[in-house]
Amino acid sequence: MASEGEQEREKASDTLCSIVICNEASLRNQPVIFNPDFFVEKLRHEKPEIFTELVVSNITRLIDLPGTEFAQLMGEVDPKLPNSSGAASGFFRSLNFLKRKEKGVVFGAPLTEEGIAQIYQLIEYLHKNLRVEGLFRVPGNSIRQQMLKDLLNSGVDIDIDYGDFHPNDVATLLKMFLGDLPEPLLTHRHYHAHLKIADLMLFDKKGNKTTIPDKPRQIEALQLLFLLLPPANRNLLRLLLELLYQTAKKQDRNKMSAHNLALMFAPHILWPKNLTASDLQENITKLNNGVTFMIKHSQKLFKAPAYIREHSRLHYLGSTTHASKDDLDLLPAQRSKDFQLFKSEKRGRLGSSSATVAQQEETQHRTEEALKELFRHVHNMPDSAKKKKLIRQFNKHPDGGTPLSDRDTPLGKKHVRSRSLGGLIKLQKCQESPAVSVTRGRLKLCEDTQNKKEGSCKRTKLKLTSSQETCI
Repeated sequence: MASEGEQEREKASDTLCSIVICNEASLRNQPVIFNPDFFVEKLRHEKPEIFTELVVSNITRLIDLPGTEFAQLMGEVDPKLPNSSGAASGFFRSLNFLKRKEKGVVFGAPLTEEGIAQIYQLIEYLHKNLRVEGLFRVPGNSIRQQMLKDLLNSGVDIDIDYGDFHPNDVATLLKMFLGDLPEPLLTHRHYHAHLKIADLMLFDKKGNKTTIPDKPRQIEALQLLFLLLPPANRNLLRLLLELLYQTAKKQDRNKMSAHNLALMFAPHILWPKNLTASDLQENITKLNNGVTFMIKHSQKLFKAPAYIREHSRLHYLGSTTHASKDDLDLLPAQRSKDFQLFKSEKRGRLGSSSATVAQQEETQHRTEEALKELFRHVHNMPDSAKKKKLIRQFNKHPDGGTPLSDRDTPLGKKHVRSRSLGGLIKLQKCQESPAVSVTRGRLKLCEDTQNKKEGSCKRTKLKLTSSQETCI
C-alpha cells in the first residue's frame, strides 16, 4: 500500500499543468499541483538549440559516442544501421513507407498527437484487463482485429467495453500499430546511444569493469535521452511503459514479467526497421535487456535530472546557470541569499521606492561584514598592548555592530589572506560605509590619543632624569 501511495504522489508531481491557483474558499486548503519540469519544457519549446546543447553535453558525459554516432544523435547524418548500407536499402525502405501510407490515418502513418488520441483508447481498455493470462503474447482473432483497426482509422470514438472484442485482440492491435510506424518509437537516431547505455557497468576497486549494471547512470542517461525524443514519441512511450509496468505488476495472474513483455515489444519500439534477429546478432540481448530495464524503472525515466531542472530555472530567473551535474554539486550554500542580493541590486538600478530600502539593507550588510572581518583580524593578532587597546575600543561601542562572536567563512567565498591591519582597512575603503568610517575614525583617534600620552610620559621622564643629574 505504501508503494502505491508513493506512486500516486509521483504521478501527481508529474502532471502536465504548471501551477493551479483557485480563489474559491472551499478549495483554498487543497494542495497546489505543480510541474517540477515546467522550466525544462519552457526551455525546450522557446530555445531548442540551447536545450539540445545542454542535454547532449550531459549525455556525452555518461556515454562515449564517436564522431559518426554523435552526428547521428544530433540528426546531422542519416543513421547507419546494421546490414542497411547503400542506396538500395534506402530505396526499399521508401517503398515500404509508401505501402504503409495507404493503410489509413493511424496505422502506418507518421506518429501524431491525433493518432495517439486514437490509440489511447486501446491503452485505456487494456488497463482494465491486466489480469488476462498471456496478455500481449497470445494472439487475438484476426477478423475482430481488422474491424477494430478500421474503426480507429476512421477517426471515430470507440466504446471497446461494449463491443465483442477480447483483450488479446486489443493487445495484438497495439503491437501491430507500433510495428507499422515508419520508424521505431525510440527512433533510429537513438539506436547506438541505447546500445552504449546498456553497456554502462559498475567498476570494482581495482578499476576493472564488472558485469553488474550501473543502474543510477543508466537511469540518468535514459532521462536525458528521452528529453531529446520528438514530443509525440515521448508522450506515447510514456503511456506505453506505464501500461507495461502495470502489466508486469500483475505477473502472478497474467504470467507476463517485465522480461517477457520486453521480448514482445523490443522489436516494435527499439529494433531498427526492416532488420531481422539474424541481422542484429549479438545486440539482441542488449536491446531486450534495455527494454526490460525501461519497464522496471519507467516511473523514474520521464523526470528531468535535477541539474537540468536547476539550469532551466536559473536560465529564466536571470542568474548564473549550471550546465551539468558537477556544476550543481558545487553550488554554494549561500546561493539563495546571493540571489536575493542580486534581485535587490537589480531593483536598485530601476530606481523604485523599494530600491532605497534594499540599498540600505545591502549597505548595512556590507558594513556588518566589514566590521566582522576587521574584528577577526584583530582577534588573530599576536597578544600585545595594541591588540588589547583595539579590543577595548570595539567593546566600548556595541551600537556600531561590533561582532562579539566569530563566524565561519561562508561557503563559496575565497579565503582572505592574512594582512596587516592597515592593509585590511585599505581593502575595505572602496566599499566603505558611514558606519565603517566612524569606527575607523574612532580607532585612529584612540591610537593618536595613546601616542600623545606615551610621548608626554617620555618627555616627563626625560625632565626628571635631567633634574636628578643636575642635583648630583
